[in-house]
Formats: sequence, C-alpha cells, structure tokens
Amino acid sequence: METNEKDTLVMKLLHYFITEKNYNPVILQGAENEIWLENMKENYKIVRIVSGYIHNDEQLNFDFFKAKRIAKSIKQKTFSFGISILSIYTNLGDNVHLRSDRKITAIDLTKEDSLKNLDVLKEDFPDIRKKLKFTEEGMDLFIKITEDINKKNQTDAEHVNRTFEKKVPYLTYALIFLNCLVYFGGILFGTYESLLNQFCLYGPLVRLGEYYRLFTCMFLHADIIHLLFNCYALFIIGSQIESYLGRGKFIVIYFFSGILGSLLSITLSEYASIGASGAIFGLMGSLLYFGYHYRLYLGSVLRSQIIPLILFNLMYGFLVPGIDNAAHVGGLLGGILMTSALGVRYKSSKTEQTNGIIITTIFTLFLCYMAFFVAK
Repeated sequence: METNEKDTLVMKLLHYFITEKNYNPVILQGAENEIWLENMKENYKIVRIVSGYIHNDEQLNFDFFKAKRIAKSIKQKTFSFGISILSIYTNLGDNVHLRSDRKITAIDLTKEDSLKNLDVLKEDFPDIRKKLKFTEEGMDLFIKITEDINKKNQTDAEHVNRTFEKKVPYLTYALIFLNCLVYFGGILFGTYESLLNQFCLYGPLVRLGEYYRLFTCMFLHADIIHLLFNCYALFIIGSQIESYLGRGKFIVIYFFSGILGSLLSITLSEYASIGASGAIFGLMGSLLYFGYHYRLYLGSVLRSQIIPLILFNLMYGFLVPGIDNAAHVGGLLGGILMTSALGVRYKSSKTEQTNGIIITTIFTLFLCYMAFFVAK
C-alpha cells in the first residue's frame, strides 16, 4: 500500500486531533472527501479536514455554504450557542483565494511545512507541529497512526458502554421502599398525623432549631396519589441517574437537592410543606446536566423528553394552587449544581468540577443566609 504526501498529512492530522485533542469523528451522509471532527470543549468546536480538490472561488463558496448548513444541524443537536469551524484544506487550486469569515476559519495546508506560517494554529494548537513529527515512515507510519486512532476510539467506546450499561438501581428501590414504609406504616398504626406535625417542613420551626425538618419532609406525603406519583417519578428518573452517575453520586445529589429545595421553600413560603418532589426535581436537573455532556448521544432525548418534562412540571406547579414550586426550583438548581461539583465521569474536567464546587458552595451559603436571616 502506497500513500502520497497529502494522504500522509491527512492521517497525521487525524492522529493529532483524535488522540491528542480528544476530537471525535462526526458521521455525515453525503460528505465526500472531507472528515468532520467535534470537541465542544475546544475553541474550535468543529475541525474539518477537506481533502477534495477545490479548484476555484465558486467551489470554495459552495463549500462554505455546505459547511455552515451542516454546522447548524450539529449546533441544534448539541445545544450549542455557537459553533466555530476550522476548515483545513489540503488540496487547493492555484486560482483559489482563501478567506475566513465570522464562523469559519479557513487555512491552506497543502504542505506540512506550511504549519510554521499559520498563526491561527499556533494560538489554539501550539503543539501541532511537534506532534505531527513521526519517526516512522511509509507503511510503518500508516500502521502506527491506525493503531493509535483505533485504540483511542476503542477506549472512548468502552467509556460510553460503561456509562450507559444498565445497572440495578438498588438505592432507588430503597428510597421508594422508605417512602412507602413511612406512609403506610403511619396509616396502619394511626400515627401519620403525628408524623406530619413533627417532621413536616415549616419555616418558623426550622429557624427555631428544628433543622431536621429540612430532611425529614422528603419522606412524607399528603395522600396515596401524592406518594404514588412521586414514587413513579423516582423510579423512572432515579434509576437512570443511579445507573449513569453511580450510587454514591446519586444519593448525594438526591439529598442535597431535597435540602436545597427545602431551604428555598422556607425562604419564599410561609406554609408547611412535604414531599420528595424537590429531590426528584434535583434528579431531573442532574439528568439535564448529564445529558448535555452526552448530547451527541442524548441530544434528541433532551430536546423531546427531558426539557419538556421539566418545563411542564414547573408550569404545572405555578398554575395549580397548593404545590410548593419553590422546592421544585430549589431542587432543580441543587441537582444541576451538585452534579457539576461531583462531575460526569469521562466528561467533566478538574476545572469544571472546581468551578462547580465553588458555585455550589456560594449558592448554598447564600440560600442559608436568606432562609435563616432574611425570610420570616
């Protein structure tokens, strides 16, 4: 097997962007002689390597138009506010006047030596020249690049499979059992009214020192319909979060969201409140955050199921009297914040987690201040 200089350059670029910069191939239909790579954490969300021959400006303009149309589709799928594209052309005609615009940065890389004159690559990919240097040549180079890319793709595939592998949600089942045990146990022994009075969420009593109510209210429900609705929602959403994030993160997110929902509730409401819905909204927020990080896999689910479900429940809470929507909003924010602090496996960087911890701490302290020192 023989490879020419342009083919070798394309292989080296693929090796660099996939194995060094964690770009992932984008599967496109009808896109010939070009390779699309995405990494939503880089300045250039999309890198295109165009090996097809561009022989004049008219063909270049059509290529720009086609690239923007495809990028718009990717933008919608990935919930990105804007997508910047780096188009690398490896086969340009002499009559082509290469240009860039607001969305597409175009560079001419018909020869590898051109890298030293490309300031745009020096800024965002300062190590590219060094990383494109290989000791192997010819078939040995092809084999090495192919093996490295396959190994990286295999590792990524294993991470995805491990993340989405179905697991038994033991903690979700345990929480459902505890909610049912408290309700039916109280009804059976005739002590449920006493449990409601002693353990419900009520701001004035919490501020007098009965802090346990911030937690215990999550296991109380008004009636059988309230209990069954929350248990069903917990089963559907909780089993997913426990499977995707792991049991430890799941239980921390659940209780933190519930407590944050309780804090916002006593800040904005003077009435007593019960129910696990604040914690369940936290799981929704966690699922939203997780889905955003895996939006290439869950983009359509986010758009058609998760976001509409959250919006519907929030609107329902605002429109129907007697629903503690403050707890729902607080729980939703708690789920998003705590998931950002704990991180999404294989996706969250240390910087993202650190920022998540800082923001979560500041917001929690602020809410405590509002609940205990401002609200009455």
